Amino acid sequence: MTTFWHFPKKGLLMKLTMLTAYDYPTASIADLGGVDLILVGDSAANVVHGFKSTSEISLEQMLVHTAAVSRANPKALIVGDMPFGSYKNPKIAVQSAKKFIAAGANLVKLEGEKIQEVKAIRKGGIKVMGHLGYLPQTDAKPKVKGRTEDEEKNLLAAAKNLQAAGCSYLVLELVPQKIAQKITRQLSIPTIGIGAGKYCSGQVLVFHDLLGLNPDDNFRPRFLKRYANLKKIAIKAVQKYVIEVKRGKFPSQKNAYE
Repeated sequence: MTTFWHFPKKGLLMKLTMLTAYDYPTASIADLGGVDLILVGDSAANVVHGFKSTSEISLEQMLVHTAAVSRANPKALIVGDMPFGSYKNPKIAVQSAKKFIAAGANLVKLEGEKIQEVKAIRKGGIKVMGHLGYLPQTDAKPKVKGRTEDEEKNLLAAAKNLQAAGCSYLVLELVPQKIAQKITRQLSIPTIGIGAGKYCSGQVLVFHDLLGLNPDDNFRPRFLKRYANLKKIAIKAVQKYVIEVKRGKFPSQKNAYE
C-alpha cells in the first residue's frame, strides 16, 4: 500500500531517505536497501544519457525511465521528476503529471515557485514535491541560495507558498544549513535536503554518486558522500574478463554445453 509520510513540526526523529533510480535494476537495489522514496530524477540526463545539462532530457525519455522503475514494484514511493519544458503552464503541467502517473509514479516533482502549476496538478488529484534553492534545469551553474537576507526571505516565502499550494514534500538543494533548518521548522510538510545540511526532514542523493558510478571522476561536491566505489570494482571485473577471454581461460569446460 502506498504511504505518504507526514511529520510533526516538533520532535522529528525518523528521517526520510530518497535516492534516484532510472531503471529496473537500480530501483530494485534502492528498494531492497530500504529507501522511503525513489526519485526518477532528470539527473538521468547526466549519469545515464551523457548530456551536459538536465534540461536536455525529454518528457518521453523520463516516462520510459519511470515505467522501468515501476516494473520493480518497489515499496518506496516513486517520484517522477518533471523535466524542463513539461510544466511551462498549468495545462501542460497537468498533462505531463498525468503521463507520469500512468507510467507508474506516485507523485511528481517540479522546480521553482510554480504556484499555479502545483495547484492545477493537485486539483487533478496528483501529489506534488516542490524543489527550491539551486534549480538545475534553469540556473546557469550550481550556486548556494539563501546566503543573503533577501535570498533567505525569498526562499522562506516560496516554501510557504508551495506548501499552501498543495505540495506534500519540498526538496532544498544547496541551501545553508541554518536556513534549511529555519524553513523546515516553519513548514508542516517534510523537507528533503541535498547540500542543505542535517536539519531537513530527510535526504536525497543520486544513485550513481552514492555508489561511485558517476562517469565524471571530478564530480565531488561538498554535499556528496560516496558509500562505495563500484566503478573501480566494475572496471577490474571487466579487465579480468578481457584477460581470461584473450588467454583462452573463459569459457572453461564448466561454462560449455555438451
